Amino acid sequence: MTTAEVERETGGAGFRREIRDWLEANCPPEMRDGASGEDAICWGGTSWVFSCEAQKIWLERCAARGLTVPTWPKAYGGAGLTRDEDKILKEEMQALGARSPLDSFGIWMLGPALLKFGCEEQKLHFLPPIARGEIRWCQGYSEPGAGSDLAGVQTHAADQGDTWLVFGQKIWTSYADKADWIFALLRTDREAKKHLGISFVLMDMRTKGISTQPIRLISGSSPFCETFFEDVEVPKHQVVGTVNRGWDVAKYLLTHEREMISNGANVMVSGRSLGAVLSESETGLSDPVLRGDAMRAEVDTLALEMTLERYKDQSEGGQGVGDASAMLKYMGTELNKQRLELVMAAEGSNALTWQDTPASSWLRTKANSIEGGTSEVMLSIISRRILNLPGYETWQNSFKQKKKSCCPRPPVVSSQNPRQSPDCVRAGCGKALRPRALAGNGRCRMGRRACPRGG
Repeated sequence: MTTAEVERETGGAGFRREIRDWLEANCPPEMRDGASGEDAICWGGTSWVFSCEAQKIWLERCAARGLTVPTWPKAYGGAGLTRDEDKILKEEMQALGARSPLDSFGIWMLGPALLKFGCEEQKLHFLPPIARGEIRWCQGYSEPGAGSDLAGVQTHAADQGDTWLVFGQKIWTSYADKADWIFALLRTDREAKKHLGISFVLMDMRTKGISTQPIRLISGSSPFCETFFEDVEVPKHQVVGTVNRGWDVAKYLLTHEREMISNGANVMVSGRSLGAVLSESETGLSDPVLRGDAMRAEVDTLALEMTLERYKDQSEGGQGVGDASAMLKYMGTELNKQRLELVMAAEGSNALTWQDTPASSWLRTKANSIEGGTSEVMLSIISRRILNLPGYETWQNSFKQKKKSCCPRPPVVSSQNPRQSPDCVRAGCGKALRPRALAGNGRCRMGRRACPRGG
């Protein structure tokens, strides 16, 4: 159903006129340039310095109306808009060229998690300040030994009665040196299974024992940090959800993070389309090969945008897009890299200089396929949870059942190979076959059928 059809059925035309008039009357002229790059973002927080007075006014006016988080309930600082009304708001802002009044990890990630798993006291305490841009959050997930294997986190929270005593380290913590609070995964039970001994905890970055160290990237910037916790005392009421069940919160939050990263493909230099940027480059769009690649990238971007909207429409109650976030994140990051590579190609040798070129942005895109889960992890999620393809373990179990009769006796342990099949030991083959070697006739080099329990 198109937006126009929705408006006719729901009376959205009246809301469109209302929000259009409000935007026209309240959005400062300086905030109507459509800019969406790093220099144009308003992150908020206690240490945030506004780029100009207009940016501050725009944030205050939108926050007062709940438009920084339009779909959140009014009790938590939002406007209580429906999904269709939110679409209309975004369309009207885009038509006016209005900048986003506020961007933050609190809005993109923590907010949805608190709305689903937080208690009422946590929602009332944390959500309104997030909506007003008063608190800036960072994410404490990855550790030196727990990146793609996120459930392997070892930063420990010891039970001290009314508090947790936290000790450990996080890494790749975006903007930790500028954040007011951090939401982190901490191991609260070292004896439990890997995914069950984790809790989702909120911590004030000003707490004694927390320190940060920026990490300089090849792009020249330092948005990432190492974050250290040395005997940090954290009140127990700052655990979100159930103690030792933080993995449930973490997984849900990751779907929103990946959805957010996938939106990166829709943003170009200064918020302009790829075609507009390339038309101003040295070669422009005169190169037919470059022009064709640019057109394909633009079409793919529109397809991704429509797919994202479709999944959002299908999700119930604003609960996120679920496992589809892996597909959206993978496609979004690959498109973002492709778009910047096209810009670099169009600029030619001029792009190799550092000043006033897209080189730093191009280098930054390399991190897109790592943050929020590597592209390899995303493909694994797509294959298992969306396409329902059998994994290696499933294939191996199926293979064992089918080949069970080929080796009725238990494996013989020998000094040469402790897991050889009996037939191979008696025949003197001396080589147990692994499942991968059985793609042909399932026999070893001596012509004996291999034991499924071997290798």
